[in-house]
Amino acid sequence: MRTVRLTAAQALVRFLAAQHVERDGVEHRFFAGCVGIFGHGNVAGIGEALFESPESLTYYQARNEQAMVHMAAGYARMRNRLGTLVCTTSIGPGATNMVTGAALATVNRLPVLLLPGDVFASRRPDPVLQQLETPWAGDVSVNDCFRPVSRYFDRIWRPEQVIPAALQAMRVLVNQAETGAVTLAFPQDVQAEAYEYPEAFLARRVWRVPRPEPDPALLRAAAEAIRASRRPLVVSGGGTIYSEATEALRALCDATGIPVGETQAGKGSLPFDHPSALGAIGVTGTFAANRIAAEADLVIGVGTRWSDFTTASKTAFRNPDVRFVNVNVADFDAAKHAGLQLVGDARVTLERLGELLEGWSVDDPYRERAAALNREWNAEVERLYGLGHGPLPAQSEVIGAVEAAARPQDVVVCAAGSLPGELHKLWRTRDPKGYHVEYGYSCMGYEIAGGLGVKLAAPEREVYVLVGDGSYLMLSSEIVTSIQEGLKLTIVLVDSHGFNSIGSLSRSLGTEGFGTQYRFRRDGSLGLDSDDDPAPLLPVDLAANAEALGAHAIRARTIEELRAALEAARGVERTVVVAVEVDRYEAVPSYESWWDVPVAAVSEVGSVREARERYEAARAAERSYL
Repeated sequence: MRTVRLTAAQALVRFLAAQHVERDGVEHRFFAGCVGIFGHGNVAGIGEALFESPESLTYYQARNEQAMVHMAAGYARMRNRLGTLVCTTSIGPGATNMVTGAALATVNRLPVLLLPGDVFASRRPDPVLQQLETPWAGDVSVNDCFRPVSRYFDRIWRPEQVIPAALQAMRVLVNQAETGAVTLAFPQDVQAEAYEYPEAFLARRVWRVPRPEPDPALLRAAAEAIRASRRPLVVSGGGTIYSEATEALRALCDATGIPVGETQAGKGSLPFDHPSALGAIGVTGTFAANRIAAEADLVIGVGTRWSDFTTASKTAFRNPDVRFVNVNVADFDAAKHAGLQLVGDARVTLERLGELLEGWSVDDPYRERAAALNREWNAEVERLYGLGHGPLPAQSEVIGAVEAAARPQDVVVCAAGSLPGELHKLWRTRDPKGYHVEYGYSCMGYEIAGGLGVKLAAPEREVYVLVGDGSYLMLSSEIVTSIQEGLKLTIVLVDSHGFNSIGSLSRSLGTEGFGTQYRFRRDGSLGLDSDDDPAPLLPVDLAANAEALGAHAIRARTIEELRAALEAARGVERTVVVAVEVDRYEAVPSYESWWDVPVAAVSEVGSVREARERYEAARAAERSYL
């Protein structure tokens, strides 16, 4: 067997550079590069390997370790989980900064590969700088924090262990049912040790991503259940888009008239103006989807993991006889709500269902009701886009201005705060990849870094990042990376002077927006929404901050100025930040849904007691689907 002498880090980098994936006859490299920040735990290992062989993996320099994992996740989602980035850090705070990103990737079923440095395997310099010492275990490091948030974890104690560890990592990363964060903790001395690696390990390798089909008997049972239903509903999740099943879904809807509600990850499964499209479903849903959901006797979940937002905390589906059919590549998700389990690829499963349902359709009144609700909802969106609210605009008007500026192929990116809920309701998707809202983990700070990953995956598209002031202040550093790499983002910075989403939730719980405003402290308080004479707002100039990071900054005070700014942004070659203030109290309504957030059972505050009474009344409608 022919071998080549390499360090463990060199061997791993060469292996990663040689990995390819193939689905439906289309083949390409799996790793688009390596994002990293170097320290003593990886500079002489992974750093040297990238330096020695720059053609293997393009190196991207990040500013924050959490952000670079978000960048990888954004890239992976845009590539339908068929590609990702490698992320490398030193041991210590650099490594643990990636834990939040790992959790986000795993929750969202997105492949990312993390290579944190680790303590010395030899333990010669023990304790080494930044080493966590535990009196009861000598083999624990801070990297053990990655275990619960990784789909696969390994620690490479010896250079020859790179071979099985790397192969296991790829097995998980390309598995559509099991994918998520993969962490290979890499002791810094092992990275630099040499070993005779087989050339076969380093050779070009293609991982085929199959389209598994469900059990034929279960497919027939599902088709029979659909034929027997009177008010069926599809709930389309991210799996529909990842498996490129949107055309199969559209064909099924055209033939059968079954209406469709969309999760956050599944938004874009149908064009917004398709007569079967009811838009967002659940807590952040439309009245169109939620009214049909309340009556549905059969719910067909396609590629959804059934989060409490999607189910409105299990109050959305109110028909006492409702049953579920779940199409999912992961049996874990297919089994939820005691559904009939069609474990398989979404596209091929929808195609098979279409064949078995040939000649069947919902009745004409039900089909027309869905189409009428689609039209009514579109009229409501137009109303919210054109409120003419003042003196500060409403957030819905900002969303409308961005949508008007974006082309069908452009991408809107968001993650946390009040924006995702309003985007889910209002944004009118025209392209399956045009809507990118991270809501599985709803991580503040994802927006700019995730948008950077989207732009890297699809440089031909304009990327609009909508970010609130709270998220911006948490993680705006990757503006610098976007400037360095020439990856232009158009960032719309929506300033509500505080944590807007939680402020609204706080008011609904009777706690008056406590701890959510950005104001000076006065008389021991940071301000409440009920204050008649509030303290001054903090004098933070976010546009100036963005400009200092290298962005082209524009301030917009009105919707007209915002429209002009977005038009001007198209002519700017680097990242643009458009800052606009909004009225934090002018929100898009909730549409016939409820979310379970517990209220204090005992309180001396009257508004809290009233909120508890409302909560107990609403909670009575919760149910389990058995």
